[in-house]
Amino acid sequence: MSNHLLEVKGLNTYFDLEAGVAKAVQDVSFYIDSGEMLGLVGESGCGKSVTSLSIMRLVPSPPGRIDSGNILFNEKRLLGLSDAEMRDVRGNDIAMIFQEPMTSLNPVFTIGSQIVEAVRLHQKVGKNEARTRTVEMLKLVGIPDPEQRIDEYPHQLSGGMRQRAIIAMALSCNPDLLIADEPTTALDVTIQAQIMDLLAKLQDELGMAILLITHDLGVVAESTGRIEVMYAGRIVEEGTTEDIFANPGHPYTSGLIESVPRLDTQEERLSVIDGTVPDPAELPPGCPFNPRCPLADDHCREELPELEVVQEIHRTRCFKKDQVLM
Repeated sequence: MSNHLLEVKGLNTYFDLEAGVAKAVQDVSFYIDSGEMLGLVGESGCGKSVTSLSIMRLVPSPPGRIDSGNILFNEKRLLGLSDAEMRDVRGNDIAMIFQEPMTSLNPVFTIGSQIVEAVRLHQKVGKNEARTRTVEMLKLVGIPDPEQRIDEYPHQLSGGMRQRAIIAMALSCNPDLLIADEPTTALDVTIQAQIMDLLAKLQDELGMAILLITHDLGVVAESTGRIEVMYAGRIVEEGTTEDIFANPGHPYTSGLIESVPRLDTQEERLSVIDGTVPDPAELPPGCPFNPRCPLADDHCREELPELEVVQEIHRTRCFKKDQVLM
C-alpha cells in the first residue's frame, strides 16, 4: 500500500481517433504527500490536463480511455471505484479548479448559488448552513463584502475575483487535495501573483496538498517543493525545485527555464524552444523531444531514454544529461 496521499503509477491514457490512437499520457508516475505543493510543468498539449482529468476520472469516453495504470488516493484505488463512489471523492476529497473562470461558472446563476449547490451536494447540509459556509469561503479567499458578492453574477466580478470564487467553490468541502490546472491563465501579472500567494496561504492554513499544473516555470519557482516536467505525454524530469532550477538535466527543462523573463540579463529577446509539441497520435521514434533538441544524435532518434538518477530524487529522461548547460 502507498504511504503517500496520492500516488499515480504507470498511468496510460489514450484517445481513439480516426487518425489513430493518440497516446496523451504514457507511463506517468508521481506522488504527492499531505500538505505538499507539487508542480506539473510543460507546454500546452504535453498531457498535463489529461493527467489531472484521469485522476478525477473525468476523461471523456469515448474517445478517451484510461488504458492501464493505477491511481491511489489515501490507499484507495480510484480506478476501481464505481461512478457513485467516485462522485463522493470529487469535491469532498479531491477538488479541481480549471483554467478559465468564465467557463467554469454558469453565467445565469449567482456566484453564491453555485457554491451553495456544491456544498449541499457533497456535505449534505441545509440551505441556510450551506449559505453561511459559502460566505465564510468567499471571505477566506479574500473577496471583499462577501455578504453582498454572494448574490452577484459572474459578469459582475473581475477576472481575479471570479478565480477566487472558483477557488472558494473548490475548497468549500475541505478537500485533502486541490488540483489547480493553470489557475493564473488569462490573468494579468499582478493578479497572477495574488492568486499564487492566496493558494500558498490557503495551503498553509488548511493543510491541504496541491497539484499545481502550469506551462510557466516562473509560477512554480517559489511555490513548489518538487517539480514534474512533462513532454509529449511522459515525465521527462523530476526532482526538487531547487535542484531542477540549479542543475536541469533535460534540454527541454533548460529551455523552459531560459524562456522565463529575467531582470538580471541584458538580452532584449526571450529565449524560445524551436518547434512545437508533437501530435500524440504521431510521436517520433526515440526521444519525443529529439526533433527540437539541439543535442540530439542518432541514439536519441532511435531509442527512448529511461528516467535515470541525476542525484538523489532528481531524475531525467535524457541520454545527454551531462551536456545540458544553462
